[in-house]
Amino acid sequence: MEGSTLLKLNLIHTVAFSGIALFAGYGLRRLIPPLARYNIPAPVVGGLLIAFLTLAARRFGVMPFEFDTTLRDPLMIAFFTTIGFGASVSLLKVGGPMVAKFFLVATVFAVLQNVLGILIALPFGLPPLFGVLSGSVTLTGGPATGLAFAPLFEKAGVSGAATIAVAAAMFGIVSGGIIGGPVGTLLIERNKLKRARHGAKPLHIESAEEMVEEKMHEPKLSAPPDEDEGAFLLMKNLVVILVAMWAGSWLSQFFISLGFTLPAYIGAMFVAAIIRNFDDVTHAVGLSQRTIDDIGHVALSLFLAMALMTLKLWELAGLVLPLVVILVGQVALIAAACFWPLFQLMGRDYESAVTSSGFIGFMLGTTANAMASMKTIVERYGKAPRAFLVVSMVGAFFIDFTNALIITVFLNIFK
Repeated sequence: MEGSTLLKLNLIHTVAFSGIALFAGYGLRRLIPPLARYNIPAPVVGGLLIAFLTLAARRFGVMPFEFDTTLRDPLMIAFFTTIGFGASVSLLKVGGPMVAKFFLVATVFAVLQNVLGILIALPFGLPPLFGVLSGSVTLTGGPATGLAFAPLFEKAGVSGAATIAVAAAMFGIVSGGIIGGPVGTLLIERNKLKRARHGAKPLHIESAEEMVEEKMHEPKLSAPPDEDEGAFLLMKNLVVILVAMWAGSWLSQFFISLGFTLPAYIGAMFVAAIIRNFDDVTHAVGLSQRTIDDIGHVALSLFLAMALMTLKLWELAGLVLPLVVILVGQVALIAAACFWPLFQLMGRDYESAVTSSGFIGFMLGTTANAMASMKTIVERYGKAPRAFLVVSMVGAFFIDFTNALIITVFLNIFK
């Protein structure tokens, strides 16, 4: 039942409170090691802490907080705009055929996650979009994508979409953290694989590493002599992000006028990708991917904390069984993909096995899960530079972009 509200917060108070929840999450990750071991993000930990406190208080007829979430969507759009700036065609090309293959497999299995979710949801009498929400939206996409799309799924008939999204994302993060390392190890042991000799790098790895490094470092600036260079760099990239968000809002409205159902950030992502690739060719803007990623990380952290603080956890009642069945099926699907076709397509060698463990990490959880799983394997068996390059490029730069398009297609088909 709803009760009296103890504390009403305006939009500035709410952002400040979400920051406090965020750092409470960092503190809990230090106090409870499994949270860090399984890469549960700090904003998720802090936000869920407030959500559980609200759930407990609600049982006594009290609602401790009333939040003003006006700034939640702008923060979300800002984060996904920074994802658009990572969609560099030149980076994909220089990554070589292994990156392209891995990207293709990840995209195909993002589609299959949604198909599987639908096939399991229907016998439970649930709408197809419940299965999509428990598919690539929250597993390949993670909690941020799930929360970003939740309002659209809610409008399309999936009650409690935000709470379902977070539950599915957390299940995926924990599962990916648990099984990623063992699957890679099994592939290595079963196939009696050994790491490549020192210096035996595959074609294009050197140039790809240089490209990633270049994009992660700040370009030379033409800052006014009286301006601090770091502040000028931050200001320039922030303004470019805001311009992409502005122009993207017009593009989104255009698509909506044609009858498409789109999340608010799709237009901004497209505009950001256009600016990114224009700058790659002309260097006219002088973007710094590192600075853009830093801004995106701040926006994401505050967005997640704010969105999770307002979850209505009681909406999960009655949906636990079908959700668990769908998610167990999703884990089985991604684990099976590592044995076939991913391992074969990536070369059936030691690096392919390490890559497979990373595939589980970000197809069920986050890129951080992928890096942690691969790190565990290479500490035991030896270095795998190609695996880290391929997984980080696809997980950090490309899959979120195509996954957003995949989800939008499913949403428009089944709305």
